[in-house]
Amino acid sequence: MSSLLRLCGESGTAGVAIAGLLGAVRAQGRPMIDFPKMKIVVAGAGSAGIGVLNAARKTMARMLGDTETAFDSARSQFWVVDAKGLITEERQNIDPEAQPFAWKVKEVKRQGLREGASLVEVVRQVKPDVLLGLSAVGGLFSKEVLEAMKSSTSTRPAIFAMSNPTKNAECTPEEAFSIVGENAIFASGSPFQDVDLGNGHIGHCNQGNNMYLFPGIGLGTLLSGSRIISDGMLQAAAECLAAYMTEEEVVKGVIFPSISSIRDITKQVAAAVVREAIEEDLAEGYREMDARELGRLSQAYSLNLFC
Repeated sequence: MSSLLRLCGESGTAGVAIAGLLGAVRAQGRPMIDFPKMKIVVAGAGSAGIGVLNAARKTMARMLGDTETAFDSARSQFWVVDAKGLITEERQNIDPEAQPFAWKVKEVKRQGLREGASLVEVVRQVKPDVLLGLSAVGGLFSKEVLEAMKSSTSTRPAIFAMSNPTKNAECTPEEAFSIVGENAIFASGSPFQDVDLGNGHIGHCNQGNNMYLFPGIGLGTLLSGSRIISDGMLQAAAECLAAYMTEEEVVKGVIFPSISSIRDITKQVAAAVVREAIEEDLAEGYREMDARELGRLSQAYSLNLFC
């Protein structure tokens, strides 16, 4: 049970980040299946951050057909910048975990970049859809960096300052909205208040709390009888959370639901995880119910049964 809880915690953290990214796709007026087309500049290459990137890359690859070619193609959607700058294959003593995201020298030169290019240089050249902060460096998204995000090719650039506690957040929502503009999408790892943008407009501060997924992934895994939490089960949970908001909410920049909905979210996520476990033939059954019986349950009935 302790190993399951640990796996659920790790999966919940990565899953919430992916759900936020999928929510940003929706907020940008695109279907979630367009996620593999998103350009993502990542600040931070620690183990936790690389874990999120690996999960995001696998999600992209599954959307592209879940082939080796798709997995390799998904790598090109990420530009990873650490304390020494942009990571390329020229980097000496590169961390093995970051190696898969190191750009080839010829490719990066064609983009007008180089090994060790600064965060602001990378943002200016790439014009990303998302600036994802996983650095634990407070204030890393400086005025210069946020100004560069105004040139994003997306009409609704997303700024994810995911490091916590609050003092480690890469920027505040006030800084993001005041510099990038009211069309920005903001998410954080720490709690912040929404920002009054004037004229009746609100800048929503979406906190990516793993509470959204931790209970549902755990419940769904337990009830399915699966011995593992597969990439598909994690993706199913993330997509379920990203789809939870209405179109009206998403248009307003809301990419995570109210925490008051946690019980209903947990039910929905658990059911999605169970269905995916069955689809992947990982479910071994729950109590007297074998996997075949689980598979015959409707979504509504499974919600009532499990929750």
